[in-house]
Amino acid sequence: MIALADCNNFFCSCERVFMPSLRNKPVIVLSNNDGCVIARSNESKALGIKMGQPFYQVKNLVEKNEVAVFSSNYTLYGDMSRRVMSLLSTYAPSIDIYSIDEAFLDFTGIAEGDELKQYAENMVRHIKKGTGIPISLGIAPTKTLAKVASKFAKKYKAYNGVCMIDTEEKRQKALQLFDISDVWGIGRKASKKLQYHGIKTAWDFVQKSQTWVRNMLTITGERTWRELRGESCIETEELPHKKSICTSRSFPDKGLNKLSDVEEAVANFAAQCSRKLREQHTVCKSITLFAYTSRFRTDLQQDYIHKTINLEVPTNNIQELVALAVAALRDNWKGEEYLYKKAGVIVWNISPDNAIQGSVFDTIDRNKQTALSKTIDEINKKNGYNTIRVALQGYNKNWHLKSEHISKQYTTNLKDIIEVKV
Repeated sequence: MIALADCNNFFCSCERVFMPSLRNKPVIVLSNNDGCVIARSNESKALGIKMGQPFYQVKNLVEKNEVAVFSSNYTLYGDMSRRVMSLLSTYAPSIDIYSIDEAFLDFTGIAEGDELKQYAENMVRHIKKGTGIPISLGIAPTKTLAKVASKFAKKYKAYNGVCMIDTEEKRQKALQLFDISDVWGIGRKASKKLQYHGIKTAWDFVQKSQTWVRNMLTITGERTWRELRGESCIETEELPHKKSICTSRSFPDKGLNKLSDVEEAVANFAAQCSRKLREQHTVCKSITLFAYTSRFRTDLQQDYIHKTINLEVPTNNIQELVALAVAALRDNWKGEEYLYKKAGVIVWNISPDNAIQGSVFDTIDRNKQTALSKTIDEINKKNGYNTIRVALQGYNKNWHLKSEHISKQYTTNLKDIIEVKV
């Protein structure tokens, strides 16, 4: 059996851990620069606040209903995620972390039937008690069915946070009640295509023949079809990696016109791309830098920087990618008369890191570079993100996000640790 642990309204739950007064009250978390709603508590959903809705559109609703508003605090969320995953790992022989708030656990051989259900319910209670984060657990023979089960566990309180699909009868009933657009692995385009052919539920989907599914949705859709029928055929490491990774940011107010400020921002963007490449065990062969002024400010001078560098040897090394991105910015910098409103770094031509094509003329000691990166990652994992950084990343805050509602970094910053007065 496979379990999917999914943190409920994760970003909102992280904020509530340190502000218990917000329990059972509406809470939302905003995106970068406080632009859009990216997380909602159940109470906020009930008010009609939609995911991705611009904040200015719901401002009156927020004020009227005293909704608690927070800017994104990724340092806090990342550390809380680490704590949840650490506790989850004590309940299963292996764990595959799928995202910041989701993980698959191997429950094979642990228990069966009611005994397994009791084991899972104890686990849910332990995670809530140990971290303050409520989780939902879906248990089934395949990852896709576990995803289905977790949705039911989250939706119905009577399940006590755990839904288990362990019989054919339960599988059929679950699929008959599950919308095809909510199935893991069925994207928006595929969903529309299936609905055009009269497929509205996951049960309708599995009634189709294997040949029909492959012709309609290729081998990827066929795998989803097989998983919904109870055949485990998707390994986490087999999931497709991203074809490109972009880290970018809009700058506050009018923008930035000093090279040192934009340089520092670009260095941090490249560093984040490098980290994401290593996390998914990939390397890139191309890197693109871009920066541009606001197209809405016609009263200001306009400029657009766009530079792509193709690498001789694919890499995910932080020093190499930061150096390339910053060099590209310096080469294309035109002066302080331009106010750049947004900048970013894109890494692409991505491939697995276990099959790198070298070069006879490569002057870099790749083995030494890899060992250094691994050591830096281990130190940062233990002591906090960016404990060790490239000097170009700096500590300036001029380019940082607009975050008028940000909470404290309770678990990673000594200055923000909660004080208890007795």
